[in-house]
Amino acid sequence: MVTVLIEVLAVSVPAAMALMAGSVPFSWSIPTALAACLLLPLRHRTPSTAAALCLPALVGGLGWPPAVVALYHLGRTTRPPLMITWVALATVVPSAFVITHEGLPPGAALLTVTFSLFMSGAPTALGALITTRRELTASLAEAHRARAAELKAREDGTRAAERARIAREIHDAVGHHATLIAVEAAALAATTQDDDTRDTARRLRALAKESLTEMRAALGLLAPEPTPGLEGLQPLVDRARAAGLTVTCENHSPPPPAAMGRAAYRVVQEALTNVTKHAPGATVEIRITAHDNRMHLLVANSPPPTPPAATTADHGGKGLHGLSERVSLLGGTLTTTARTDGSFTLEATLPTGHPEVDGDDSTKGGSAPDHATA
Repeated sequence: MVTVLIEVLAVSVPAAMALMAGSVPFSWSIPTALAACLLLPLRHRTPSTAAALCLPALVGGLGWPPAVVALYHLGRTTRPPLMITWVALATVVPSAFVITHEGLPPGAALLTVTFSLFMSGAPTALGALITTRRELTASLAEAHRARAAELKAREDGTRAAERARIAREIHDAVGHHATLIAVEAAALAATTQDDDTRDTARRLRALAKESLTEMRAALGLLAPEPTPGLEGLQPLVDRARAAGLTVTCENHSPPPPAAMGRAAYRVVQEALTNVTKHAPGATVEIRITAHDNRMHLLVANSPPPTPPAATTADHGGKGLHGLSERVSLLGGTLTTTARTDGSFTLEATLPTGHPEVDGDDSTKGGSAPDHATA
């Protein structure tokens, strides 16, 4: 409704001004002025056409009211080169006609040109300034929103980094001591001859395990992608084959508890990593069996096609040491056998009847594996 009212005023006000002219320079002055007023709605679709239709009215002397409206809209919607072109036309066409028709002297001719330039340039410049102001306001608003979003993202990132740092500190400190309590309690329960002491040790062990579980649940952000279990062996084997190993895998074990499955996955992963590093091209055999509530895992590789380089007698590394800790915490055993020809055997035994402390990587405070000789 408001738009219609504005459009009616944009047409009727210039038309009324043309009709109220006291004297008419030419007989066609009023018709051309009224035609220019009635055709002003064309400025929304083709501003240049509306401005062109005002030129005959400008020559007739009564075309400035509709020309001001058309040129203002042209300034709002067009680029500077086109604006300059129409300002020049709206200045030169009526000025040249009046100067020629009236035979004006230089002073009056200059005054006529100045008046025409002002009448055509002012509304065009006003329209351009309003459009520029709106664009600048929108750009400033967008920049403000972008700045606010950037500051919020920085704050969120800083807050998340601080939470992660605190979580790691808690995990490293509390997790280490809780694990030691569980291990010491298990050792005490296994060696003491006193029934009350054994029961107390078992309760302490259970409480330590429960504390570890709750802490890991609270600090779940430390492990966004949990370690897979035995179901992740096939992708692991496929990657090893893609690296040039000949791998055979036999799994005759039913699905173990989650902690045991993760530990078995890590054992196979470490063994395949070591073979890829120290015995490229070797044949690898993986065999998983289960009986008497225990899972037995064997990873053995043949000598590599190229004889291995001479190494020190110590084949142990942080990777295998970390695996040994993990398996021990679960109540299992890990044994390795390295031979001079480059073949290597890794055997692990894990209990499946009553899983012990969860063997996730974070238990050990995130020590990075340093692979041993395969």
